[in-house]
Amino acid sequence: MTANPVERAHRTVLLGSPTSFCTGVERAIDTVRELLDRYGPPVYVRRQIVHNVHVLAELRERGAVFVAELDEVPDGAITVFSAHGVSPAVRQAAAARGLRVVDATCPLVARVHAKARRFARAGHTVLLIGHADHEETEGTVGEAPHRTVVIENERDAAAVQVADPDRVAYLTQTTLTPGDTAGIVATLRSRFPALVDEGDGDDICFATRNRQWAARAVAGQADLVLVIGSANSSNSQRLVEVVRSMGVPAQLIDDAAGVNPRWLDGVRSVGLLAGASAPRRLLDGVIAVLRDHGGADVTEISVADESGIAFVPPRAQLQAAGEPSPSHAEERESA
Repeated sequence: MTANPVERAHRTVLLGSPTSFCTGVERAIDTVRELLDRYGPPVYVRRQIVHNVHVLAELRERGAVFVAELDEVPDGAITVFSAHGVSPAVRQAAAARGLRVVDATCPLVARVHAKARRFARAGHTVLLIGHADHEETEGTVGEAPHRTVVIENERDAAAVQVADPDRVAYLTQTTLTPGDTAGIVATLRSRFPALVDEGDGDDICFATRNRQWAARAVAGQADLVLVIGSANSSNSQRLVEVVRSMGVPAQLIDDAAGVNPRWLDGVRSVGLLAGASAPRRLLDGVIAVLRDHGGADVTEISVADESGIAFVPPRAQLQAAGEPSPSHAEERESA
């Protein structure tokens, strides 16, 4: 059978860079891996350490146990808080259970938490721009639950009521896009001229921003863009939105198996991106599929260099995780 000449036409793959794991995700994954290497399974993780099905499968195979809430964790067990962060109420519950906690919260998320506490102590209402059902938002709200209001869109911004219009501050979920927040912030500023933002006006993390810049650069030259990431990955979903906002078709896929050959009909240039929680090896798998369907000359389009940036795992907590929990130590002394 003769191959379809359009389908078999040689294609260029435009690989956005930086792409794949950000340093916060690497820190979280390395934390779980190191705990498993040091102490063996099981290591319990509250929620998903990062939002990627392949990462979760690998860690489960090694002995990580992912739970929805702490009541699923045995007393005194090693327990990891995910990269998305948790509220103070969760920390208190863990302490009450004698859990040996290792906190893998991304430092950039922790920075937003610190801002929420400062704003609340200063008497501000904190307007948190983000998705109400996202784990990161849940943790940030928990820092000042009685003073924080989640703002998901411009309608929320136009309707929100605060105790004192002269004492209002805003924060942003780290995985949004500037386009997500610009209209919301403009609406808030028009209603609350004294709105405080600590001078930076943007909590979107550098890795998220860099990947969004890469998405724009790739979309400017591609007929189609494939974004590798899981459906519950906020930063991956935002990459798809960035590309589509430029009028370029984009598809979110978990891995090479998600590539539909029909998408490639008439396509000579394919952009390839990966969300901040997607392993690099998945990119190689997709490139191999593209080579099987018409060839692929890979050209990297780099917009930033993250090679010198690293967040190391919490060493003191990793060491302390091997010690008996306070409740277990008390039991041993009374035995």
